[in-house]
Amino acid sequence: MRIALVSPYDYATPGGVTAHIVRLREEFTRLGHHVRIIAPSSRPEDPPDSGVIVCGRPWAIPANGSVARIAISLRLSSQVKAILQREAFDVVHLHEPLVPTLAITVLRFSQSVNVGTFHAHSDRSLAYFYGKRILKRWFRKLDGKIAVSRPAMEFVSQYFPGYYNIIPNGVNVERFGPQVEPFPPEPGYDFTILFVGRLEHRKGLKYLIRAFAGVKRQFPRARLVVVGDGALRAEYERAIALSGLRDVVFTGYVPDADLPRYYRSADVFCAPATGGESQGVVLLEAMASGMPIVASAIEGYASVLTHGQEGFLVPPRDVEALSLAIVHLLADRSLRARMGAAGHQTAQEYSWERIAQRVLAYYERILGEAASGPRHGYHPTRLLPRLIPRWLQISPG
Repeated sequence: MRIALVSPYDYATPGGVTAHIVRLREEFTRLGHHVRIIAPSSRPEDPPDSGVIVCGRPWAIPANGSVARIAISLRLSSQVKAILQREAFDVVHLHEPLVPTLAITVLRFSQSVNVGTFHAHSDRSLAYFYGKRILKRWFRKLDGKIAVSRPAMEFVSQYFPGYYNIIPNGVNVERFGPQVEPFPPEPGYDFTILFVGRLEHRKGLKYLIRAFAGVKRQFPRARLVVVGDGALRAEYERAIALSGLRDVVFTGYVPDADLPRYYRSADVFCAPATGGESQGVVLLEAMASGMPIVASAIEGYASVLTHGQEGFLVPPRDVEALSLAIVHLLADRSLRARMGAAGHQTAQEYSWERIAQRVLAYYERILGEAASGPRHGYHPTRLLPRLIPRWLQISPG
């Protein structure tokens, strides 16, 4: 198949959606499909590989307690039309398909089978609430709809009801695993607690820092390692300096090759987010690495982690509960080992190989349905001999 993976977000800035589509492309390409990523980039002078088509320049827009870097432009039409005509995709797979303006422009001109994946989760969306009457026009152009989790599905279906196939984010189980060599032990420390994520309010790092002060009273030779960066870093560092709290290490962004080693060098992984997480890729990375977890009991995290099995879920913003759960794990080596092993086993279900096969099976099902009659002017005749027999095998149920 000829497949387009469309992202509204800056390809040059690390993020969950970008990582998701990059991994899908790798798996699809490995299986012999022709795949292109279409996305804006803040660094067009530093072009990505030939499989990425840069379309638009992104702007930073506050969204869902974070900052979304999306292409806001009314001049994408000619470029998008030229790309679609040249590439003649069989499937156009749009990630966050209702985010302006690139995804909507692609939907406007696409004559292919269109599939949308919804990643976000929040309590509400003013953009969806006020814009749904207009956005429904483009929503109806989606032949297939995917949500990465049940919370993500429940969020988007408030505004755009319909059938959503739940296919989660994946994890590279070969990259994150017990086989990864940890960093050498840091002299003077018995335990390491790890946080990985952007330094923004909804990630909840300030609650973990407060909880760490309580952990230090029980385990003076513990340290907290913070992997990631963001606008709040200077504020956190000032607060820590004023409080006199010691042994908090900020690494900033780390090279991709080193990230698995940080997981393997920790004793407990902590994800104290306060909300806005549809699933939690960092939880999958930690579980694949065999790390026991303490995470907030928010819907997105609870869709991945079972309390008492791969780790502990505690109420968000509850500093005392967060501290007690970390202390509980640090005090019990066998419990850490048991939860880490359970997490590693659970992570295998989310391998990118499995996730990619599920997405491809969904494409084939939608293509088979489209073959019964033209939709948006699309006639998938050259794919029918190969796709329909397999579609008939997977369609029951």
